[in-house]
Amino acid sequence: MALGVGFGLIMANFEFGKGFISDWIKPFGTIFINSLKLIAIPLILASLIKGISDLKDITKLSRMGGATIAIYMITTLIAVSIGLIVVNVIKPGNSISDETRIELINAYESDADQKRAVAEDTKNSGPLQALIDVVPSNIVSAASDNKNMLQVIFFSILFGIAMILIPEKKSRPIKDFFDSFNDVILKIIDLIMLCAPYGVFALLATLIVEAPKWDLLKSLLLYSLTLVLGLAILIVLYLIIVKIFTRKSPNYFLKGILPAQLVAFSTSSSAATLPVTMDRVHNHLGVKEEVSSFVLPIGATINMDGTALYQAIAAVFIAQTFGLDLSLGAQLGIILTATLASIGAAAVPSAGIIVLVIVLSQAGIPEAGLALIFAVDRPLDMCRTVVNISGDATVSMLVNKFIKKK
Repeated sequence: MALGVGFGLIMANFEFGKGFISDWIKPFGTIFINSLKLIAIPLILASLIKGISDLKDITKLSRMGGATIAIYMITTLIAVSIGLIVVNVIKPGNSISDETRIELINAYESDADQKRAVAEDTKNSGPLQALIDVVPSNIVSAASDNKNMLQVIFFSILFGIAMILIPEKKSRPIKDFFDSFNDVILKIIDLIMLCAPYGVFALLATLIVEAPKWDLLKSLLLYSLTLVLGLAILIVLYLIIVKIFTRKSPNYFLKGILPAQLVAFSTSSSAATLPVTMDRVHNHLGVKEEVSSFVLPIGATINMDGTALYQAIAAVFIAQTFGLDLSLGAQLGIILTATLASIGAAAVPSAGIIVLVIVLSQAGIPEAGLALIFAVDRPLDMCRTVVNISGDATVSMLVNKFIKKK
């Protein structure tokens, strides 16, 4: 990571630097992310089916599922609330001048239009569309796109439950297959992670040379610091929760999850980081495989604490920039909308931007303000992905403790 940043800073000083990195360095970062995404769907299929079939008891699954969803909802609500408190105290939107606001909107309006178009389709769908989208009409088609991860999870859970409900003698051959399949996928992860240093180097070098101009960044620095502060508070909260409920030290948690956090920071994708997260949580944080293989894939899809916090801060920041004074009711609406919207955010880079449009629309905030935050979204997306996967790891430890007690 350090070498990638250093190399990017050096090459940015030469006219040919950006082109050189774009042509000869960036592709290796893209290959690394693609290789991680490559095994996301097979990993979910193998780990969930194996984990559920290992339970051998449908009541144990229902307890685990109920605890997982409940804790995920609570942590997301807390994340949004922290975001609103921090942004209302610091008020970063009050620092942007009219000239800078116009410059940012002109520079990133086309990107904002694309995201608004995607979000508009989501808003126009019915209230139960999210529920409809969970159930695939064709599992082969669903498994062909990482954006349909929730559909693959639904099928995997259904498949695993069916394996529990039939006689063990009949399910044994297919269980042996998925046990072996899971081991093969885990070995593929080991092979991919051998290339991680080179992939991370390429990703960070590319980020540096593609960063926006400094004069724009200065105006958004306070917003960025506000968001990073909120994310840091959330990480500290996770450490406190782990200490209180699992009796594990903060150092134990951070040491165990750090490699996954570094991959999350580099890739900006919870889905791409999922293989590493599952390995670290099971092998280094002491979570049972049956728990980690169930909780983490679901978390990578519906538990976006960092994204939820970001939506709250970004929405209020844009409102402050346009001189809007949001009422308590509007901010409570942001809490509800950001919590529900973050559940549907795809585990891919910058998915939170699309969901943010829905939050802005609900609160009556100008969607044109979306262009204000595009300049710094990529590095901040890296930071909030770290928080997303850290939240998943925290919840998996809590569910593991809950299941042990039961």
